[in-house]
Amino acid sequence: MGLYLNPDNEAFRQAVTDEIYIDKTDMIALMNQKLNKSRVKYVCVSRPRRFGKSTAADMLSAYYARGCCSRELFTGRKIEEADSFETHLNQHNVIRLDIQRFLFDTSHLDIFIDKIQSAVIKDLESEYGGCFVEDQYGLPGVLDQIYAQTRKGFIFIIDEWDCVFRFAKERKEIQKAWLDFLRGLFKGAQYVELAYMTGILPIKKYGEHSAINIFKEFSMLSPGRLAQYFGFTEEEVNGLCERYGIDYAKAKAWYDGYLVGESHIYNPQAITELMDSGSFQSYWTGTETYEALKVYIDLNFDGLKEAVIGMLGNAHCHIDPSTCQNDMTTFKSRDDVLTLLLHLGYLSFDEKRSEVFIPNQEIAWEFLRSVKAGGWDGLIQALQRSDRLLENTWNLDGNAVAEEIAAIHCETASMLKYNNENSLTCTILMAYYSAKTFYMTPVLELPSGKGFADVVYIPRRDADKPALIVELKWNQSAEGAIAQIKARRYTDWLEGYTGDILLVGISYDEKKGHSCIIEEYRKDR
Repeated sequence: MGLYLNPDNEAFRQAVTDEIYIDKTDMIALMNQKLNKSRVKYVCVSRPRRFGKSTAADMLSAYYARGCCSRELFTGRKIEEADSFETHLNQHNVIRLDIQRFLFDTSHLDIFIDKIQSAVIKDLESEYGGCFVEDQYGLPGVLDQIYAQTRKGFIFIIDEWDCVFRFAKERKEIQKAWLDFLRGLFKGAQYVELAYMTGILPIKKYGEHSAINIFKEFSMLSPGRLAQYFGFTEEEVNGLCERYGIDYAKAKAWYDGYLVGESHIYNPQAITELMDSGSFQSYWTGTETYEALKVYIDLNFDGLKEAVIGMLGNAHCHIDPSTCQNDMTTFKSRDDVLTLLLHLGYLSFDEKRSEVFIPNQEIAWEFLRSVKAGGWDGLIQALQRSDRLLENTWNLDGNAVAEEIAAIHCETASMLKYNNENSLTCTILMAYYSAKTFYMTPVLELPSGKGFADVVYIPRRDADKPALIVELKWNQSAEGAIAQIKARRYTDWLEGYTGDILLVGISYDEKKGHSCIIEEYRKDR
């Protein structure tokens, strides 16, 4: 037993004895299937902070490592039911590394790779001192010699593998040296039984290619079969709410929304804090500060502000994540920034539609704090008008709605160009920001060349509110907008909906300003 070779199981012991522990041990069975399989034995899991990555790494180390006896920690857990449980329990050599422990000061950047190698080799000496001689090939060379002598391989569990890219954002030579070391450590190595790495960022790319292409990645973009093991599921959160007497519906509104594959996942840190305190608030500031978010959303890429504003209004934003280089500094487009925010946990991803969105009220609050600090004062003022505008819409007060829209236009003129379709849609989404409390994600019809985007708000099941069909017109009348809704039968989108429907026509004339007409729609007509 050493610090890095076959460490003890104390970290996992503390996790399972915590008051709040969710059993994710059946994930071990999936890893058992990958052992010594050349095509699948390299695994990289990337998730935001506080999504259970380190706990999973501690679990795997406690299960596999020969240096401890962990049977009692897994007794009664899900993994005990797997056929492979007994076969691999504490039967493997494990090298467990937390890279952040070697990089807690900037002075370590130039030496941390050497320090990792010397620390692991020191542990290996106590177990295999007669099997190797240190040479210029460092740790890979030592492991090659041990394997040649003993025919015993190693399981590598590396946590925070990507902290180099976060801690040394501008040090490209250090980043490259780290990737070269990992490539030399793993690629083609017979001594590797399983290589399991975790981090916030997926593996760094150069161009379109991964720098370590032997790894199968399980990320926020493509979680695969590991989706349910990082974060709490809806069923797990519901059970905790019942246990602690917390309103599950309110917890869902505040913290649900991370769509990982087809699973709805909650941030374990937020849920644990909620259970401890009983207070609904943002716990995100304990992990990533709003200043960090501000740096990225203030980048002046075309359409980035419109995308953020639209998502604050509960809309989804289509992205192409393939161009992101998976670091903290290489940005060439709006999509690169949005993809990074997804990996950092500020956005969620709809894999089927390739769309990102703000997952929940907690993260929306962090966005609002960031835009307020970033000088987006007009946006904050516009959002503050939203409650009143929504009430005026329900009251069929078109004149009042037109006045509020005009004020929002004036307040946001410096952020949005008011002469294109997407910006007009953003204006409406800002105006109806408060609708997210009562309505599902708005349905947008993109411009077709015949008019501007329609926005449809469908009420949540527990909200006794009318559906809204909003049509925008440029240099035309609000009456024309209402006529178009009727002529093109936009209400057919709500076939089967039995509640009330309001038709909202909003026009902007460069000379006359804004106007609005609101009508009740009755199906019997």
